[in-house]
Amino acid sequence: MRGSIYYQTAELTKVIFVEGAKKEERVDPAHPNYQCVSSFKTMETYRGVWNNFGYYLKEHWRIKDFEQIDSEHIQAYMAYKIEYYPTKQYLEKISAALGKLEMALTNYTAYKYDEPRDYDFNIRQQTLDNARALKQVANGYHNRVYKDPQALIGLLSNPNHQLGAMIQLHGGARSEGITLIKSHQLHGYKTDEITGKEVAVIETTEKGGKTGNVLIPIIIYKQLEKIIADNCKFKINYKAYVEDIRKSCLINQMECHSSHGFRWTFAQNRVREYQRFGYSYEEALQGVSLEMKHFRASITEHYLG
Repeated sequence: MRGSIYYQTAELTKVIFVEGAKKEERVDPAHPNYQCVSSFKTMETYRGVWNNFGYYLKEHWRIKDFEQIDSEHIQAYMAYKIEYYPTKQYLEKISAALGKLEMALTNYTAYKYDEPRDYDFNIRQQTLDNARALKQVANGYHNRVYKDPQALIGLLSNPNHQLGAMIQLHGGARSEGITLIKSHQLHGYKTDEITGKEVAVIETTEKGGKTGNVLIPIIIYKQLEKIIADNCKFKINYKAYVEDIRKSCLINQMECHSSHGFRWTFAQNRVREYQRFGYSYEEALQGVSLEMKHFRASITEHYLG
């Protein structure tokens, strides 16, 4: 399938959305409207998940064609979402949306090729069930700040994992922003407008395709710069990185918050830093929100509990 992510999800919507379809039609396997979506609001919600999934595939897997999606991508995407400790309801919504994506792709390929392709996304339900059983989803606020992040980072077995964690801890980057960094993303030094200190700048593209600067200490930047000079890029395997963090937490008898715990820790530390330099609480919330590639100040409050 060609076209932008939004175009592809629009095409897939056409083959599964039947406004006003009756329930008896949607549950009848013999009816043309079987398993269709009849609510505009529900379809809009599902398509929003599809769009987000599309950006994830493009960024992490270099896949731009929805027809190429398989169960491995479904499992990886849900694992990626679980890392952020989502609410149970949110993960259930994602699972439901991916279930409808399976049906939409089946219908679309049947129409396009006169024979449906075999898509099996059942792994989504298995992943959801496991997340609920292992309490990897939230029913309310859960503080994911690491009490001693430096000690944890020191226990990581891979030096590149240590460096990636330091970038997340000091710059607030998401995991997708540090798994691959190339030379054009290194933007040199600047003065931090909040503290007046000299810092280094790297540019990252993260969730939803949002691009922006991440400010990190110069000593970390120089380590990153050397690795990129020697290898043309800085790259770590996301699954190996998360597993290294998990094992290190186990050794240190720390509660594991995966890689996103470093981002939570950054948020709390950075808000305090804003306030130490004379900014109000509200100004700190808004400033940190923008640095973390959000827009609303209220998002930062989530990290603060």
